[in-house]
Amino acid sequence: MKRSPYLYLSLVGACAGACISLSAWAQPAAEVTLTHLNCGTSRGPQDPNARLSDVYAYKGLKIELAYNCYLIRHGDQTLLWDTGQPMNAGAVAPKVSLVDDLARLNLKPGQITYVGISHYHADHTGQVPSFPEATLLIGKGDWDVLASPKPAALADAASFAHWISGGGKVEPVPQDRDVFGDGTVIMLNTPGHTPGHHSLLVKLRETGYVLLSGDVTHFRENYASNGVPNFDTGRAATLTSLDRVKKIAANLKALVIIQHDPRDEGKLPAFPAFAR
Repeated sequence: MKRSPYLYLSLVGACAGACISLSAWAQPAAEVTLTHLNCGTSRGPQDPNARLSDVYAYKGLKIELAYNCYLIRHGDQTLLWDTGQPMNAGAVAPKVSLVDDLARLNLKPGQITYVGISHYHADHTGQVPSFPEATLLIGKGDWDVLASPKPAALADAASFAHWISGGGKVEPVPQDRDVFGDGTVIMLNTPGHTPGHHSLLVKLRETGYVLLSGDVTHFRENYASNGVPNFDTGRAATLTSLDRVKKIAANLKALVIIQHDPRDEGKLPAFPAFAR
């Protein structure tokens, strides 16, 4: 019986497709590491009721705020999560710039694949202009505010001028975003503090899941009591996001890192070491 050449070509194509799929499936998973970076200088102990509790829940408590950023390496790709205070921020400015810290890790600004921003406040965005070649990942709600003719007063639009003008690549993130496409690094949609606020979930081979808070919460007591700052853009949304974060952390047994709480800095190796 004579076989159709089209059948033969179809079979060859199917085999080739299967071989490609099997080859991709057989590729070893990219190594993922997480490095903590110091991105600002503390003002010292403060009364959190001044701004961080809209119901004045912390009478007599004094807390210290830290300013932290994080580098995620995913094989030969990189994500810089938040960029901290600007170098000209006076007393709260970092003692060492992100560019200089990354140089100690043998990374140049042009080697940062993505800059992920939890939200548009200046203490999380201050050094983003140092990475003009990176693709900017930011919540769509925040991007819409930054790119509007009249950005909100607390939105640090000036730091994003390069991307707003079209000079850099930006990907507004409306919901969750699987950054590298393999489930190891996921931007979690946690609005409320700002319209497009996101937190970050990182899956490490040895450490397990790590959840970086952004500003869905600011300090441990705030997290425990579902505290809401008085300048959040949506109180109900903040509470919903906090509930989501807590359920994800419980279900995945994730290590929660509250980015502004210096007591959480010790949960990760000290720079320049990293968690894997």
